[in-house]
Amino acid sequence: MRATNREDLQRILDARHHDPFSLLGSHVEQEQRVVRAYLPHATQARLDDLDEPMEKVHDRGIFEWRGPLDALPDHYRIRWNDGHGHEHVGYDPYSFGPVVSDFDIHLFNEGRHWHAYRFLGAHAHEVDGIQGVRFAVWAPSAERVSVVGDFNRWDGRCHTMRVRGGSGVWEFFIPGLKPGALYKYEIRNRDTGATLVKTDPYGQRFELRPQTAAVVHDPEPFSWSDEAWLKERAGDAWLHRPMSIYEVHLGSWRLGEDGQFLNYRELARALVPYVKEMGFTHIELLPVTEHPFDGSWGYQTTGYYAPTSRFGSPDDFRDFVNHCHENGVGVLLDWAPGHFPRDAHALARFDGSALYEHEDPRMGEHRDWGTLIFNYGRNEVRNFLVSSAMYWVEEFHIDGLRVDAVASMLYLNYSREEGEWIPNKFGGQENLDAIEFLRDLNSSVQGNHPGALIMAEESTSWPQVTRPTWLGGLGFSLKWNMGWMNDTLEYFKKDPIHRHYHHDQLTFGLLYAFTENFVLPFSHDEVVHGKRSLLYRMPGDEWQRFANLRLLYTLMWSYPGKKLLFMGCEYGQGNEWDDAKELEWYLLQFPFHSGVKQLVADLNALYAREKALHHFDFEWQGFEWIDCHDAAQSVLSFIRKGEEKDDFILAALNFTPAPREGYRIGVPAPGRYREIFNSDSHFYCGSNLGNLEVEAEDLPWMGRPYSVVLTLPPLAGILLKPVAP
Repeated sequence: MRATNREDLQRILDARHHDPFSLLGSHVEQEQRVVRAYLPHATQARLDDLDEPMEKVHDRGIFEWRGPLDALPDHYRIRWNDGHGHEHVGYDPYSFGPVVSDFDIHLFNEGRHWHAYRFLGAHAHEVDGIQGVRFAVWAPSAERVSVVGDFNRWDGRCHTMRVRGGSGVWEFFIPGLKPGALYKYEIRNRDTGATLVKTDPYGQRFELRPQTAAVVHDPEPFSWSDEAWLKERAGDAWLHRPMSIYEVHLGSWRLGEDGQFLNYRELARALVPYVKEMGFTHIELLPVTEHPFDGSWGYQTTGYYAPTSRFGSPDDFRDFVNHCHENGVGVLLDWAPGHFPRDAHALARFDGSALYEHEDPRMGEHRDWGTLIFNYGRNEVRNFLVSSAMYWVEEFHIDGLRVDAVASMLYLNYSREEGEWIPNKFGGQENLDAIEFLRDLNSSVQGNHPGALIMAEESTSWPQVTRPTWLGGLGFSLKWNMGWMNDTLEYFKKDPIHRHYHHDQLTFGLLYAFTENFVLPFSHDEVVHGKRSLLYRMPGDEWQRFANLRLLYTLMWSYPGKKLLFMGCEYGQGNEWDDAKELEWYLLQFPFHSGVKQLVADLNALYAREKALHHFDFEWQGFEWIDCHDAAQSVLSFIRKGEEKDDFILAALNFTPAPREGYRIGVPAPGRYREIFNSDSHFYCGSNLGNLEVEAEDLPWMGRPYSVVLTLPPLAGILLKPVAP
C-alpha cells in the first residue's frame, strides 16, 4: 500500500477522514478492481455477489478484495460475521455516488432554499432500484461527520459521510436502512478534535424525552381531506372576517384517565367539539415543536421540524390538523425562532463552533432565558428557520404561525445594559440581520401560501410590523396588542373607587388601534409566574370579581381587533395555570363559572354574526367614540360600524358597581334600539339589570342629532342595535 494510502488508512481508523470515499468502496488500482471496507465489528467478510472472501489487511477491521475490473456490479453486497456469531449482509454504502444535487446545495448556501428540509435530514430514498435512507447535514467546521444509530451500534467509525466541497454539507446513503431507525450525527471538529454526538437539526421525528435520538420518518403520504378548507383559506379576505382564537397547551388542557398525555388524535376529538361549542374560529397551540423540557412549554425548541412525540407521531398531528379543518376550525402554531436552548445534544455549538448562534455572547446569549440567539446574518441559519416555517405550513397544513419574542429579535440591546451589546454598522440598536430574516420569512410564506397568517408577539412601538415589506414594513399579518392588554389589565385590577383617575388607560389604545392589524391577547403569559388568574386579578368580593371578568370580556369583544383567549380563562379558572396539571374543569358545576363560559360563547356568536363587530377590525371606519371623557362615572360609550350606513352597534360600559339610571348618550339615527347583549344578564349569573328596547329622542346629545336614555347595570357592558322599521 502506498504511503499516502497508509496515511489515509490511519485517518480512517482514527475516524477523522473528511473523504472516506477516496479510500473505501470500489477503486481501480494497478489495473485491478479493489474493494476496501472498514468493518470494525467484523471477524470475517466476503463479497456476496462473487461468494469470494475479503482479506483482512488490518487487525482493526480493514478488509480488501482485488480482482478483475469487470467482475463486480456497480453496487455490490458484503457479507460479514461479528464476534457474537451473527451474520450481516448488505450493499456497500461506499459504492454509491452523491445523492444531494449541486443546485440544492447552492440555493441553501445562498439562503434561498425554502424547502431545505427536503434534502437535509434523513429521507427514505432509492438509488438504482435499491431502497435505503439518505442523510444530509450542514456542519462546515467538521473534520469528519458520521451517521450513528441503532443499526451500527452508535459507532462513528462505521458510516462516515462525504463532504460536498466547501459547502459545509455532508451526505451519505445507507442502503437497506428502513424508516423507524434511530440516528444521530457524530461530529469531529477540525480545529479542536473534539467529538460531539448531535441530533439532526432537520429531524422530522424524535424519541420521547428524555431520549433524544431522531427517528427516520415514514415516507408514506398522509391521506388529507381538507382540500375545501385550504381552497377557501387561499381566497379568504381574512382581514374582514371574525377571528377568535382559543390558545391551548396540549399537555394540560385535558389528561387521560391515568393522568397521562392524550394522543393528538384523542385531543382533536375532544378539543374540536368544545371549540365549536364555544364559537372560537381558531385554535392556537403553544409550541408542539420538539423540546426536551416540559416546563419550557415548547418555547425552548430542539426540533424545528418535528411535532413533539409526547402526543404521538407526525401523522397523528396531521390527523389533528385535518380533523380541525374538516370541522371548520383553523390551527395556528406558536413558533420560536428567536432563541434556542443550550442542550448539548442539539443546536448549541453544533459542529464544535458557534454555527447557529454567535460566538460573541454580547450577540449570542439571552441571559434572561439562559438560551442562545440565532445568527440571522448567516445565510444557512436564515434558511433553516424560513424552511421550518414553510415545512409546518406545507407538510402539516398549519394555517399560520405566531412568532414568539419578536421584540428580542429586533433589538440588539434587548434586556441588556450599556456595554453588554454591540451596535449595528450604523451605530444603532436595531438588529439589521433579524429584520432581513423576518421580511424573508413573511414574504416567502405568505407569498407561497396566500391565506397563511404570520403573527408577531411584539411588545414595543416598532413601526409597520404588519405593513408590507415593499412599503418598508416587516410584513406580518397580525400583531399582538401588548399595550392594550397591559393597560386594560392594569385598569381592571384597580378598585372601582379609584378607576376614574385612570380612565385614560382604557381610551389611550384607540390613538394607535389602526396603525397595525392587532390581535387582543389574554394569553398564557398573563396567568403564570405569580400574576394570578384573570379572575383573581379582579378586585372586590366574589360577585364583583366575576362581574369585572364579564365586563373585561365584553370590552374585549366589542373593541376593534381580533381576539385571543388562553384556555381556562373562558370559564374563569381560579388558580394560575399549571402546565403539569389538567385545567380545573370541575369549576363548571358552579353558576358563576358556567355563566362566564356561556358569556364567552355568546360573545363569540355575536362577534361572528354582526359584521359591525368584525368587518373593520383594522380600519378606523369601523369605530367611533360616543363619549370617551366620562371619567367621573367611569363609563365608556362608542359605536362599532359595518359597511352599510344602518349597520352599527352601540356599546356602553359601566366600570363601577353603581348602576347608572337615566344615562343619556347620543345616537346617530332615530328609531328604536334593542339590547342584544348584556353582561349583567341572569344567564351569566348577573343581577339582570338592563334595557329591553329604548326609543331615540329628538334631542341632540354629545354632538349627535338624537339620544337615548339607558340603564347601565353595575360592572357591566351592554350592546344595542337599531331595530329595523
